[in-house]
Amino acid sequence: MNTLVIEKEDLRHNIEQIKKFASKSGTDDKGNPVKIIAVVKGNAYGLGLVEYTKFLIDNGISFFAVSTMEEALQLRKAGIKEDILMLSSTAIKEDVETLVKNNIIITIGSDADVEVANQIGEEQNKEIRAHLKIDTGFGRYGFVYNNRDEMIVSLKNMKHIKIEGTFSHFSISFFDDKYTKIQFQRFIDVIEVLKMNEIETGMLHICNSSAFLKFPNMHLNAVRVGSAFLGRLSFQNTIGLKKIAHLEAQVSEIKELPKGFNIGYSNTYTTPEKMRVAIIPCGYMDGINVKNDKDMFRAIDKLRYLVISIKDFFKKQTMYVKIKGTNCKILGRIGTYHVVCEVGQKDIKIGDKAIFSVNTKFVDSNIRREYR
Repeated sequence: MNTLVIEKEDLRHNIEQIKKFASKSGTDDKGNPVKIIAVVKGNAYGLGLVEYTKFLIDNGISFFAVSTMEEALQLRKAGIKEDILMLSSTAIKEDVETLVKNNIIITIGSDADVEVANQIGEEQNKEIRAHLKIDTGFGRYGFVYNNRDEMIVSLKNMKHIKIEGTFSHFSISFFDDKYTKIQFQRFIDVIEVLKMNEIETGMLHICNSSAFLKFPNMHLNAVRVGSAFLGRLSFQNTIGLKKIAHLEAQVSEIKELPKGFNIGYSNTYTTPEKMRVAIIPCGYMDGINVKNDKDMFRAIDKLRYLVISIKDFFKKQTMYVKIKGTNCKILGRIGTYHVVCEVGQKDIKIGDKAIFSVNTKFVDSNIRREYR
């Protein structure tokens, strides 16, 4: 049986490193340490939502953020009582009622959101817990940062909403420092205007994992950390984070192939000589070699990807799987559920463990998760 293995000691190491780094940025204006909000969206980046969240709780994390109502309710159903913030806003009354009923902190990001939350608060005679979202240049949820007059008029009508925090989201902090600083200043300017108009802002947070590590001066009252816990970063790892997970499978067959024999779909690999190979029953449906799609549409982005593709064409692209502590070259295209690799005369037999490096969020949810 294929298994996604999460190394508990490595995860614990990352948690402690992140805590230490957060503590170095000092305290907020009230003397409180920077709060770590653990983002557990997407089945906790593939690590198993409930088990991963409980592990974080056991290691001192007490505030969580999700992207969907289903994720929030799954945590509550599992008995998790810690604070949960729903990062996406909604003005669908039935959904907001469900979130409020389950003590989920909602996000307010539009006039419609304010109207619905106020209505529910009035009907239930209670204050609705909420964080305010400012859109500083992402184009999704939140009040647009430069529509300040409209924003203030709307927020002045919050009779049954308690704002416990205000946040925004960086769009390219892993790559573009200049635009990230522009977004940050837009956020700070909005906060100042809100305070001038006596609108409560609560805890302030804007940093995601990349900004958290790259811009300590932007930590404010809280930071939202997701992928950094996994040790998977799209920029330089500066605090010694470890990759915490790998995919395990077993060799299911070993055979000898003759010279000039094709392997895999599209005949992309032909054996240069007689070759001993192993077949392992896992493939891209298990997350092997699956990457984020190149879904950018600007001409400059297309050109960048074209340049990268041309460079890759002239590079010797080789993938390996580790079996019994040695790297074995993967041959041909990776199949839906199968991989072929060269084992030569290595002491490898049927049943031996094969270890793949994978991006956990692309591992099929049907694959068993195991914390070791």
